[in-house]
Amino acid sequence: AIILVHWLLTVWGCMTSVFPASYAWGNFSVLAVGIWAIVQRDSLDAIMMFLTGLLLTVLTDIIHISVFYPPNHYLTDVKRFSIGMAIFSLLLKPASCYLVYQMYRERGGE
Repeated sequence: AIILVHWLLTVWGCMTSVFPASYAWGNFSVLAVGIWAIVQRDSLDAIMMFLTGLLLTVLTDIIHISVFYPPNHYLTDVKRFSIGMAIFSLLLKPASCYLVYQMYRERGGE
């Protein structure tokens, strides 16, 4: 569910050209590692890389949103929606990090 929600919010966040390609590459790369963590249920490395990637994308999302937020007179409804979904994804990431950390603990991590 974490992967699906963040994938959908990232797709919606990339609907317009508000953010550069690095926003999409960063988020989709972390989601690919998340799929790897789901497939290899016994791997601590996969879940730890997913957790680290989520934490790093929190930082990069803050930078992308703050640097590339357009002035008010350039905002259209589609851009507002796209930026809103990127912000919503950013707000959900700490909860996702907590859930992924719980998965790490269940797999035997310390």
